[in-house]
Amino acid sequence: MTLQHDPMVAMANARHEFGEHGGVNLSIEASTTFTVLAAQTMPQIFQGEHGPFSVDAGSDTGGCYLYGRHFNPTVFAFGRLLAAMERTEAAYATASGMGAIAATLMQLCDAGGRIVASHTIYGGTFALLKEFLPKKTGVETTFVSISDFTAVESALQETNAKALYIESIANPTLEIADIPKLAAIAHRHGAILVVDNTFSPMLLTPTMHGADIVVHSATKFISGGSDIIAGVVCASRNFISEMMDLHTGALMLLGPTMDPKVAHELTLRLPHLGLRMREHGRRALEFARRLANMDVEVVYPGLTNHPQHALCERLFNEGYGFGGILTIDLVDASRANAFMEMLQNEHSFGFMAVSLGYFETLMSCSGSSTSSELSEEERRAAGVRPGLVRMSVGVTGSLGQRWRQLEEAVRRVLFA
Repeated sequence: MTLQHDPMVAMANARHEFGEHGGVNLSIEASTTFTVLAAQTMPQIFQGEHGPFSVDAGSDTGGCYLYGRHFNPTVFAFGRLLAAMERTEAAYATASGMGAIAATLMQLCDAGGRIVASHTIYGGTFALLKEFLPKKTGVETTFVSISDFTAVESALQETNAKALYIESIANPTLEIADIPKLAAIAHRHGAILVVDNTFSPMLLTPTMHGADIVVHSATKFISGGSDIIAGVVCASRNFISEMMDLHTGALMLLGPTMDPKVAHELTLRLPHLGLRMREHGRRALEFARRLANMDVEVVYPGLTNHPQHALCERLFNEGYGFGGILTIDLVDASRANAFMEMLQNEHSFGFMAVSLGYFETLMSCSGSSTSSELSEEERRAAGVRPGLVRMSVGVTGSLGQRWRQLEEAVRRVLFA
């Protein structure tokens, strides 16, 4: 693997915000509204002549804040770190991952617009694209297999789509997107490539490979504690400014505003995100290798038999592993449920719960949980089998202890 971008180094090099009284941590700006020293500054802010980006741009006009739903200094500082991580000019943090995704796509598409999207994506995003946007805004989505480049190109050409929406690592099948090829196809047809990078912060930097916009559910690995709901949009300064426009900005007017207390909390977790991702990945890879040696049908990008393993080695940032998610196919839902119940209730191996990125292992049968918004036919097309267990590998306990628990459950459920 060739090191192309080190997100931890990039965040460490980003401007550090000290606290109001010189504290090593930034302060929490809890105000909902902000004052100006001169009356004429207020209309200039409303006209977009002054704003938070003035400081980053090196302007002598200074950074001006208007209202908490527009920009908040603490949230702005958190966004700057995410922009450094994803190598974009700017970023804006939202109250949820779905808030980030919905606002981004609504900003890109006018009424009646078109989107092309992967047919294997998070169920909530699928419902947004298939049900909500067509009924509420007239924006239609064509779903395709992103590994079928001919189908992607045809869909973009036929629909004149504004955006191509993909996940860097597909939920829950762990298919890896060939971002350079998809970016080239999208740009050839004048479409914006939007990448959900929730499964792979630190591991992969989509903008290094042609992506235009990167979104995250920061609820997951970025938080790491399953105690915060949050999202982020990483993009050009112009696009973030458009999203915060007082008259036409999707984030400004829809109002999925991140609480500054949440932004402060997440800012303190970012410095060890890389360390956490490495350990999640180290354990997931070891479990996957051992499961494969038992002839268990396991999917993990770090295994050499993964269909896109070579692509991962080409695209992933060096030193951060292959991610903390693996899947085990237990054929049917009843066997999957018995497997998860045994691990949780007999071994305290982890929890049957949706979401991912927690320090404990989280397990779910995707077909009846996070992909349940898809019909049976749509799940089959997306490769989501009835007994597919998605496992977000935690970092608690020793690796040896956790493996013994996992191995016993596999032997009792699959080989008894």
